[in-house]
Amino acid sequence: QVQLVESGGGRVQAGGSLRLSCTISGRTFSSLSMGWFRQAPGKDREIVGAIRWSGGSTVYGDSVKGRFTISSDSAKNTVYLQMNSLKPEDTAVYYCAASTLSTASVITNIHLYPYWGQGTQVTVSS
Repeated sequence: QVQLVESGGGRVQAGGSLRLSCTISGRTFSSLSMGWFRQAPGKDREIVGAIRWSGGSTVYGDSVKGRFTISSDSAKNTVYLQMNSLKPEDTAVYYCAASTLSTASVITNIHLYPYWGQGTQVTVSS
C-alpha cells in the first residue's frame, strides 16, 4: 500500500510561482512513477506531468511545458512540482498520484495510477 500526502497549494497572482510537495509512505518500488494531475471546475482531470522514480525521467503536458518542473528527493521520499509563470487557467485542484506498474518509461495514463493524494487547491488570480 502506498500513501500520498500533498502540501503547498495556495493563492498567487498571475506570473507568480508555487511549489507543491507530495510525500510518499508505505511500500515503494524502483519502477514507481509519480504523476501530477489537475482538475478545474467542470473539466476532466488532466495530466500535468510525471516522473519515474528510478532515473528521474520526466514528461509534461503541453500546457505547462517550460513553466513547470517535476523533481524528486529520494532521501525525503518526496516529489515536487515547481510551478512558475502561473496563469489564471492553471487554477485547479492539483493531485499527486503513484503507479507501481513496471514499465520502461514514465506512465502518463491516468487510469494506470491507483494511488492518489487528497488534492490541494491552486488559485491564480489575474
